[in-house]
Amino acid sequence: MMAMGVDGGECVGEPGSSMHGVTGKEETYAFSVSSAAVPTDETAKFALPVDSEHKAKVFKVFSCANPHMRTFHLCWISFFTCFTSTFAAAPLVPIIRDNLNLTKSDIGNAGVASVSGSIFSRLVMGAVCDLLGPRYACAFLIMLCAPTVFCMALISSAAGYITVRFMIGFSLATFVSCQYWMSTMFNGQIIGMVNGTAAGWGNLGGGATQLLMPLLYDIIHKTGATTFTAWRIAFFLPGLLHIIMGIMVLVLGQDLPDGNRAAVQKTGAVSKDKFSKIFWYAITNYRTWIFVLLYGYSLGVELTIDNVVAEYFYDRFNLKLRTAGMIAACFGLMNIVSRPFGGVASDWSARLFGMRGRLWTLWILQTFGGACCIWLGLSNNLPMAIIALILFSWGAQSACGATFGVVPFISRRSLGVISGLTGAGGNFGAGLTQLVFFTTNKLSAAKGLTYMGIMTIACTLPVMLLYFPQWGGMFCPPSKSATEETYYTSEYNEEEKSKGMHQNSLKFAESSRSERGGRVASAPTPPNTTPNHDNA
Repeated sequence: MMAMGVDGGECVGEPGSSMHGVTGKEETYAFSVSSAAVPTDETAKFALPVDSEHKAKVFKVFSCANPHMRTFHLCWISFFTCFTSTFAAAPLVPIIRDNLNLTKSDIGNAGVASVSGSIFSRLVMGAVCDLLGPRYACAFLIMLCAPTVFCMALISSAAGYITVRFMIGFSLATFVSCQYWMSTMFNGQIIGMVNGTAAGWGNLGGGATQLLMPLLYDIIHKTGATTFTAWRIAFFLPGLLHIIMGIMVLVLGQDLPDGNRAAVQKTGAVSKDKFSKIFWYAITNYRTWIFVLLYGYSLGVELTIDNVVAEYFYDRFNLKLRTAGMIAACFGLMNIVSRPFGGVASDWSARLFGMRGRLWTLWILQTFGGACCIWLGLSNNLPMAIIALILFSWGAQSACGATFGVVPFISRRSLGVISGLTGAGGNFGAGLTQLVFFTTNKLSAAKGLTYMGIMTIACTLPVMLLYFPQWGGMFCPPSKSATEETYYTSEYNEEEKSKGMHQNSLKFAESSRSERGGRVASAPTPPNTTPNHDNA
């Protein structure tokens, strides 16, 4: 169907207009970007239509098209593997605590340790992605953590149990490489959905391990292994998965649509940047720190539940180990739809209301999750507790997806560091919450869940302080004089601009005009700001 102008004639895109590069004959896909808002690069040779940065404009989940969709599948499967190993001990706690004579404090401290390790590793991962690329960062971390997973079979004390869980937790930093990688491969108009799906399917590991590890334990136990030997042997499977996925990412992965970072830098298409500058612009942007807090009480509460939910249902409702594990698995398995839903909701609201829609979506979903967490803590019968758990998982996990519908727009230059800080905030929130509410005998697990829900609602309020001059905030309209180009190029000084270091940010600014929402179709490109992609 040919695009039509307001006078009924064919709409011919002129340079400097938002219709530049659009013929009206573009093929349409499910989960595709509006062609009117984001022109297609017709000269690029990719299996999927791409924008000026060669980022895919469509998301075909059942495709393995190289490099965009292949990267997507490598990302979520590698993150799934790390989630599985990090929380593999949780459903087996009733067995492990008898073997190692663990106290409630030991179990709580191990839970804190399992999510605390990746606070540091996620911070480092963001910088490594910015400097070396996500392929090396992801592959090396997965393989470096494999020996620690195997070490679970050798521990003999509470101290060893806590230490090994802390070290395995480092692998959760693959979340940062996952979100960073997706942001380099897919256009901003669908990045919420893509990030939400990749991370959500990765987080499925937290639910799958609740089913997998008790099943493995039962199979090994029935083959003749003793109770205290069977759980140790079960950890060999997640350790083996680490090695396999590390090799696959290294061999099959690709940093950027046009090749690996080192090769692309040699061509001059991507300039080398200084880490000091990348880091500075990340930590001096106040939006970074608000998202650190927000993610601490979306992903943070999710990680907390992954550690405590099986034991909570086992003890509170006197269930069998496998039954408690199956109920606990419901929480993690909801990620297959809930986190992608958060990303889709963020993208949909952005198409209608721009960035302001994304912020409202995030606040609504995370507040809903907090309210359902309170309900879970107050539930006294099993059916109501299960319903509350499922709704809680929907709210918290959808909020995670909505969070990373906004994060890629905070900064183009410092994306890796900001993603790392935000991810670390999730783990810090999980560690703090478990330390305060689930490691002491003074609070029951039910009261801990109730207080955690209250804290979630309170810590979601700062989303109201977020404001983008070119797009506005929850309650404030955008500045009339602000443009996307001004916002993203403000991170470069005149010397850096003279070297062309800001060119990729200009391309990103061009495609991010879609964050104006319903205004984008009628809002013209600011004069003299369309970047010249052919000149540095």
